Amino acid sequence: MSALLLAVDGGNAKTDLVLADREGRILSLVHGPGSSPHEHGVEGALDRIEALVIEAGAEGPVAYAELLLAGVDFPSEVRNLQARAQQRGWADHVEVGNDTFAVLRAGTDRGWGVAVVCGAGINCLGVGPDGREARFPALGDITGDWGGGQDVGATAVWAAARSEDGRGPKTRLEHLVPAHFGVTTPLELAEAVHTGAVSRRRFIELAPLVFAEAEQDPVAAGIVARLADEIVALVRVALERIGPVREPADVVLGGGLMQARNPRLLTSITGGLAELGVPHTLTVVEAPPVVGAALRALDALGALPAAYARLRGDDRLTEVSSG
Repeated sequence: MSALLLAVDGGNAKTDLVLADREGRILSLVHGPGSSPHEHGVEGALDRIEALVIEAGAEGPVAYAELLLAGVDFPSEVRNLQARAQQRGWADHVEVGNDTFAVLRAGTDRGWGVAVVCGAGINCLGVGPDGREARFPALGDITGDWGGGQDVGATAVWAAARSEDGRGPKTRLEHLVPAHFGVTTPLELAEAVHTGAVSRRRFIELAPLVFAEAEQDPVAAGIVARLADEIVALVRVALERIGPVREPADVVLGGGLMQARNPRLLTSITGGLAELGVPHTLTVVEAPPVVGAALRALDALGALPAAYARLRGDDRLTEVSSG
């Protein structure tokens, strides 16, 4: 039998796992809850992945496993998780990395470029032609981050509250945000969050509402503009750190907020990148991140070109959410 591989994309909200062979044939594709070590601890995250390994039908160790997870941000975290995953016996060799590597590999075959992941949170990775990397810890406000669906939603709640009490400009979000959670006013929503009746985690649900309202509401438009500015800033710094390069870099945008393809957001990102004056090509990746993890595993196994095409062409992958 051909050498087998495991590929895992583990996010905050969901995990996708592919069991495939070296020829790019997908033998099993399974899904489960999130497996970020930040959320569940190292052993808790690995337990969730192991349940999917068993569900996928992997019998005995495969040749190679590529685990690309949210919440693996520092080199010490990578080393620890890789050692603990290797001990699980899933594969002869296990490679662990941040999930930004999955988005970059899914969006470009060149092996280098810049990837921005914008889903529940936001993160960025730059890899130069010489292998030089630009990384960001992506730990939220303590590392200067803002972006992703959670932050967009929280800012909408903030703007709605200030619209209600007069500290900020009037916005339709004042009525639409509390209505989404089944209450009448921002103050009622604040009380519901304060007492635990509404979880802050649900703020991510507001991102599509903000995008829709941005076409007619200046406050919502400002939130979208801020998100675009943050994405452009990440790309700028990543390009500076991996550059200068002799040819245009691939800039790959991934994650649920990017795949929504909001015209206002994408137009602002395109305009902001153009102002940087750095040659690049911009792509919103359609393939789910687990594809990137699987392609990296094929890279490691020295697969032939036909294997990559076969894997990318599997119709089952079109049903996988980007998170």
